[in-house]
Amino acid sequence: MKKQLTMDGFLKRKNASSSQCPEERPTIILDANTPNVPVTENRSQKVRIELNEIDLSTLERDPALRIQIYDYPINQQDTVRRAYMKLGPFQPILPVYPKSGPESHKRSFQVSWFKLFPWLEYSESSDAVFCFQCFVFNKPSGMGYYGQRAFTKDGFTKWKKVGGRKCAFLHHMGTECTSFHNVAQKAYDDLLHETQDIRNVFEKFTDEDRRKNRLRLMATIFTVRLCAFQAFAFRGHNERPDSINKGNFLEVLEAQGAFNNEMKELLHTAPRYASYTSPSIQKEILKLISNRVRQMICEEIDGGKFCLLVDEARDESNKEQMSIVLRFINKEGFIMERFFGLVHVSDTTSQTLKNGIYTVLAHNNLDFKSIRGQGYDGASNMRGHFKGLQALISKDCPYAYYVHCFAHRLQLALMAASHGVIALRKFFNKLSFVINVVSASSKRTDQLRDAQVDHIAYFNSIGELETGRGLNQIGTLQRAGDTRWGSHLKSVSSLIKMFSPTCDVLLKIIEDGTGSIKGDADSSYEMITTFEFIFVLHLVKEIMEITDLLCQALQRQSQDILNALRLVASTKMLLQKLKDERWDDLLSHVKSFCQERNIDIPDLSSSYFSRGARARNENSDHTLEHHYRVDIFHEAINCQLMELDHRFNDNSMALLHLSTTLDPKNANEPFRCDDVCRLVEKFYPEDFKDNEKILLKMQLQHYEADVVQHAEYKKLTSISDLCQWLINTRRATHFYLIYRVVSLILTLPVSTATTERSFSAMSLVKTKLRNKMEDEFLNDALILYFERELAEKISLETIVEDFKHAKDRRVPL
Repeated sequence: MKKQLTMDGFLKRKNASSSQCPEERPTIILDANTPNVPVTENRSQKVRIELNEIDLSTLERDPALRIQIYDYPINQQDTVRRAYMKLGPFQPILPVYPKSGPESHKRSFQVSWFKLFPWLEYSESSDAVFCFQCFVFNKPSGMGYYGQRAFTKDGFTKWKKVGGRKCAFLHHMGTECTSFHNVAQKAYDDLLHETQDIRNVFEKFTDEDRRKNRLRLMATIFTVRLCAFQAFAFRGHNERPDSINKGNFLEVLEAQGAFNNEMKELLHTAPRYASYTSPSIQKEILKLISNRVRQMICEEIDGGKFCLLVDEARDESNKEQMSIVLRFINKEGFIMERFFGLVHVSDTTSQTLKNGIYTVLAHNNLDFKSIRGQGYDGASNMRGHFKGLQALISKDCPYAYYVHCFAHRLQLALMAASHGVIALRKFFNKLSFVINVVSASSKRTDQLRDAQVDHIAYFNSIGELETGRGLNQIGTLQRAGDTRWGSHLKSVSSLIKMFSPTCDVLLKIIEDGTGSIKGDADSSYEMITTFEFIFVLHLVKEIMEITDLLCQALQRQSQDILNALRLVASTKMLLQKLKDERWDDLLSHVKSFCQERNIDIPDLSSSYFSRGARARNENSDHTLEHHYRVDIFHEAINCQLMELDHRFNDNSMALLHLSTTLDPKNANEPFRCDDVCRLVEKFYPEDFKDNEKILLKMQLQHYEADVVQHAEYKKLTSISDLCQWLINTRRATHFYLIYRVVSLILTLPVSTATTERSFSAMSLVKTKLRNKMEDEFLNDALILYFERELAEKISLETIVEDFKHAKDRRVPL
């Protein structure tokens, strides 16, 4: 009884003391997306953070800006501590570190200190260094707080005290084993070795138990990875044991035990309820795999330069998502474009997008100073010269040159040409109207398919149809969209291919239809059975077949900017050739098409359709009709050429002009060493030291004699082939400065097709039935789905080890 009264009195006194001075311990309640803690007026006060769930992917990496681990809730401190240990010290490699101190003798941080003192961390925001181990095991009071505050909270900036026998770094480490740094280092090492955990000494788990625990976990990892690879939904509506459909995850997991009795027993006899199949475990494993994929991408970059490809789109839940793709040259000399993540942004302002990009880069130890290219669409928030995203990044990294997506430019050129020519604009309006009439209902779509079957069977019976695998497939009329690349060609080609079945469907609607439907079908039939419509139909197909080759080439990841500009030039040449030489062929093809389908052809002699027709019978109505068609032909092609010249005017860029010297396509022209030197001096001065610029001139002379005159060099078709050839022939080692120039040129972006593909993948992962997916879950699932090639290289054992070290587990692994 006395003991109970004493305990009650203690609790009352504790509650009374906490209620009297609430201001001494302020509480800041943050949500999961809060990146930093606001700075309090009194820095000696302890800040307590209340979080239901910590998003480890948003942990601040900058040592001067991050939150102290002891400020997190005590039950989450170990999770945060392990997360930082997995990330390692923040050691950004900068070309030049800022100098400070007296004007007579300014000093700066030296990158060599990272190797001498691996525990060092550098803060770009405060130009100071910190101790990583001391931060991980820092305490709110005692020697760790007062004695070592310079290396845990404030930062050390007195560079003149580094070096010599009184080196501040050596003094921080201390000579005794009881120094705060050595104690923190010991705790750091112990936490990395789970076998030394005291629980493993007292708890009796055999090696066979550990093997079973790992096997059970590997089954879960395999299932998580499979669901992510196939874009499956993980959970089911009813996951209870008596449910007939527990969802994809549990069903696939049980399927693994259907043919293996040991696995079946393991899945149903987990010790301490550690089955590791809960939704939270699924997300944690998915996060571990996605982190490994990002780590592999960073290893591919290997501290080199890279390009940013960014675009934004709304997902199924109407959230604005920003896709980040990194373009770089790997160690084999291949151009790589890797999907690096999806970031939910509150708005699409340039500053918000920049903050999201920098957060992702910093979290993965990628320096924004290494950006050497920016590829976006033509939106104002992206390409703005003063407040656009490219302008903001260019201020921080002046050598991150912006390139407007070539595929977007081509689409804009096609749309401008189709809208600028009156005859083409009328044609596409008519085409859209016809497709709407024929495809308005499922009944009419079925009628179109039946008409195609009859049409194919008839021509096959008379032997006028080529047969083979993949040929003569049944389809529907394709709709054209202004924002879908290549959709106009597909729409035009589908109507030409299904012209006769389309006419049959329209005639059937005229015969059986009623009301306005019958009138729309009659108008559509009259429109498409005129010589004028068929002429423009084939003209548009000829033009867009030429531009579609360019469109497909621009979307290849391995495309380089010099080859892209060369393809644009060849496209212009083919359009000009179509205008000058192929009028008679086009007209003959249109007339043949009309004759096969019994469509009336204007009663004109062949002389009227020759290019000299304007010299005779100029007052004839037939001649005027012919002149009108000739004008459409020339105007459509001229307008397309003008738009291509307007959209693709990069030939005036000095950077691209100077880069053409290294293009193997110009092997027959004199090699201009001075152009390469000017390219480096003007556009990439920070990537070459002064002595390297001098050495580059000598390398270029040897390069001209050894490489440019080589027989294999003259067989190369692009600068990307040159990059791979230099690696394969080991000439990249001898001409490493020239190889660096080639890599920088190839880093420049061509199109944002990879970001568009990531949005297509997003629509498969986040569907209407999965529209409540968390942003982090969506990001991790999308990385595995999109970068499956890398994810498959990660062994299950590796993920088991990552899972074991992430936090304390109920059973030993």
